Amino acid sequence: MSPAGIPALSQVEARALFVLVEKQHTVPDTYPMTLNGLLAGCNQKTSRDPVMSLREPELIEAIDRLKARTLVIETSGGRAMRYEQNVRRVIEMPSAALALMTALVLRGPQTSGELRQHSERLHRFADISSVEAYLDEMAERGGRPLVVQLPRRPGSRESRWAHLLCGPVEAATESTAGAAVASRRDVPEESDGLRDELAQTRDELARLRRRFDALCAHLGWHDDAG
Repeated sequence: MSPAGIPALSQVEARALFVLVEKQHTVPDTYPMTLNGLLAGCNQKTSRDPVMSLREPELIEAIDRLKARTLVIETSGGRAMRYEQNVRRVIEMPSAALALMTALVLRGPQTSGELRQHSERLHRFADISSVEAYLDEMAERGGRPLVVQLPRRPGSRESRWAHLLCGPVEAATESTAGAAVASRRDVPEESDGLRDELAQTRDELARLRRRFDALCAHLGWHDDAG
């Protein structure tokens, strides 16, 4: 079970649920959302980590599971069914905490400074310390934490935070580390090419040095620099 006694959400369920939270505040004129609008919000290429390419059937399945847990409510409006979120009643969190959770679910692990910036349209925090106060409270939430502070990465000055609505984050942090290694292997070819070029340059310099030494010996010159 995940925080607040609700079953752990899948990545698709979490994405759909918190897109509803986000859009309720950022585009209230289109809220509650139609299925097409929600699908577009889930598959946004910006402000999303990871970027998804969901199809309508899998989104419908996720919505049905969320409805069964009363996290999403279906309403009728116009010619299409519409959906609205019911997170705060089920998970019981203040609006400030919900804003932070939305940023974490939609954008992935972040520092407190990044969270303050990315949650601004849902809740305006006075300063970073107020963000951290809410994060600490969410992390110590009566034995059922909502977030966790990740170990600081080498070279980083600040720790990042991650949500726990989709279960423990050990696997997620490992995959993040794996992705970092993979991305280093992707710059790869360019780095490998530079190493090869440097090796060739050294070989060429060594050949030139040998020829120069041979010429000096033939002419009876002495290389004092050596």
